Amino acid sequence: MDPKLVIALNEFFYVAKGLVVIIAIVSVITGIMREYIPQDKLQATLTKHDKWGTLLGALFGMLTPFCSAAVVPVTMAMASMGASLGTVMSFIISAPLCNFIVLAMIYAAFGLKITVVYFLITFIAAVLGGWLISKSPWRNEIKRGDELEDTKAKGCSSNSSNTCDGTPSSASRMRNAMNGAFSLFKRIIPYVLLGAAISGFSAAYLPADLVEKYVGGDSFQSIVIASLIGIPLYLRIEMAIPLLNVLIAKGMGMGAALALIIGGTGASLPEIALVSAVLKRKAVIAFVGIVLSTAIIGGAIFQYVV
Repeated sequence: MDPKLVIALNEFFYVAKGLVVIIAIVSVITGIMREYIPQDKLQATLTKHDKWGTLLGALFGMLTPFCSAAVVPVTMAMASMGASLGTVMSFIISAPLCNFIVLAMIYAAFGLKITVVYFLITFIAAVLGGWLISKSPWRNEIKRGDELEDTKAKGCSSNSSNTCDGTPSSASRMRNAMNGAFSLFKRIIPYVLLGAAISGFSAAYLPADLVEKYVGGDSFQSIVIASLIGIPLYLRIEMAIPLLNVLIAKGMGMGAALALIIGGTGASLPEIALVSAVLKRKAVIAFVGIVLSTAIIGGAIFQYVV
């Protein structure tokens, strides 16, 4: 058998087995949290406590490991219920960047220290970004209207965790939590396996000198390039983490690697297109600017401080 193919297969199985376990555990935790912490109540809380809106929005984002398409209905509901742009902005920054799935995968790949620093950078950016936009002349650049109708519940059913008389069954809630966990696991695991496959292929066939040329070393330029590269790539975190391990081994700087994660998962082209359904043009520009600034500043911190 081709030695490079052996390297690729070994890398694939090594990466896949660790990430599958992590994703399974986090999916169960997430399913339980989403069943026992209703999203409609969280959204109502965000609108009632506007003083702490940016902090609550960022915390809410941590609890919602959604893809970009699923984040938009939630933000539409928040906007229609009267949440401020600052609250919404904090949520849409936090949700893709520092939810539990992202943190678990970074921990599995890079360890506790990197995970803690990454979390602090992205969470503070979400809170601060929302606060800044709420104090700016652009604070009303958010779309309101009838969007909430698309995200309302369709009524009681036999599969709901809440019965029509408002008395939920513990058994049904746990069953729904596990069903939600399995559904989340099924949505994520193909990307994990694809990421592991890309990782294996890259480990065997990607030239190290190509990586070193563009995003290698400790130059600030490599961090900026990595931040910008992420936008057209639309990096799902499940695919990015395995690939970055290989790129780092081939010479990519840690700062550039984390900048690529933040830029690619936080402000990809599909993400920008989707949030445009909720945010007006100036707010979209602010959103992209906040995420890219976070990627560059965060990358520099990882490169030169951590």
